[in-house]
Amino acid sequence: MTMRAVEANFDGLVGLTHNYSGLSFGNIASAKNHGGIANPKLAALQGLKKMKALADMGFTQGVLPPQERPCVTTLRALGFTGNGTDVIRAAIKSSPTVYSSALSASSMWSANAATVSPSANTADGRVHFTAANLNNKFHRSIEHAQTSRTLRAIFRDKKYFAHHSALPACPQFGDEGAANHTRFCQQLGERGVEFFVYGASGFDLAATRPQKYPARQTLEASQAVARLHGLDAGQVVFAQQNPQVIDAGVFHNDVIAVGNGNVLFCHESAFVDQQKVLDNIAAKLGGTFTAVQVSNDDISVEDAVQSYLFNSQLLSRTDGRMLLLVPEECQNNERVWDYLQKLRSQSTPIGEVLVMDLRESMRNGGGPACLRLRVELKQQELAAVNPATLINDDLYKRLTSWVEKHYRDRLGEAELADPALLDECRAALDELTQILALGSVYPFQLESAA
Repeated sequence: MTMRAVEANFDGLVGLTHNYSGLSFGNIASAKNHGGIANPKLAALQGLKKMKALADMGFTQGVLPPQERPCVTTLRALGFTGNGTDVIRAAIKSSPTVYSSALSASSMWSANAATVSPSANTADGRVHFTAANLNNKFHRSIEHAQTSRTLRAIFRDKKYFAHHSALPACPQFGDEGAANHTRFCQQLGERGVEFFVYGASGFDLAATRPQKYPARQTLEASQAVARLHGLDAGQVVFAQQNPQVIDAGVFHNDVIAVGNGNVLFCHESAFVDQQKVLDNIAAKLGGTFTAVQVSNDDISVEDAVQSYLFNSQLLSRTDGRMLLLVPEECQNNERVWDYLQKLRSQSTPIGEVLVMDLRESMRNGGGPACLRLRVELKQQELAAVNPATLINDDLYKRLTSWVEKHYRDRLGEAELADPALLDECRAALDELTQILALGSVYPFQLESAA
């Protein structure tokens, strides 16, 4: 029987300048691996292997291209002049920290690209996208303009898709995208509940907030996205992330919780007033709602952060079972792996665990869930998606060959200062836009076409 709707996962393809610059304060893995030698080629191939594995299992899998790096547009906006090479050399000489930010390949974390609401929930019956402003980190705040162009090139048809620009770029409206958003439903394609998790209020500075690390997502940003998407108050739940877990390194909700269908898999310390939050979701969702809560006795918050257990993908099989795709780090953590063995034998909806090696990207502070943007699509909406961006055997082979051709297998401090990286990146992305049938979406392409 044909499914009424599918959940498509659009994974960010790791960029050519993937490196370990330790730019993300509050992300323990990012800080821990600062200064290490990166292998962009291996990182991209590992990500592609995950995409192909899920496509082979029958899941709808798409790809989001990396952004142009070094970001010459940003460096020019900061006063560096001349051609691309001149801009890079001047930035390296006078402001290496700024240049490092302009090199970041962090757009691969496509869970932060945008918040997406399915048509079953929105007032106008279209799929809505709001690009995340990622205002909390400079190296990420430069992504949203390109993200918007890319999403519009993939989800083009205005009959089915509505695109919103990023929220105002200020702390009060800090928006981290789908990393702090989950959609619950009894059946794909049907009305459900959208769950927005925030770190603190942007305006009420007296309200509870973390003390060590920043609360990147604000309540006001989550409320604004819900309004933009035309969501009814009866189908929205706002919850505050536990400030103590943020201070323990849980910089996004998807590091401490993952939801799918009518199931939430989370740590018992994930939210403020957690039972009240769960009761609210259940009441608004109606029908069956299952919260699989992991106790601190089984897995500490520290182990959850180290292993990225909750930054796994929770996926529905056609037979009703749920598959949990975890990073290899879960298998390497004895306490986490013991828990997962026990979980599979219990009567929960999670009946299968799949381990994937994503070590190159994991070392930069993100796991399987960070790499993907979930887009729920009815059949007619799926038919309107740019088909060249959907993974199949042919596209996987073409993208693998493209990575083998263009990517370096080593990026350290010396290589990152090489101005040739810009030309390498542009040549690769120019070819990629043809493979993915995106048209001219990058600044260097738009400038040459003007």
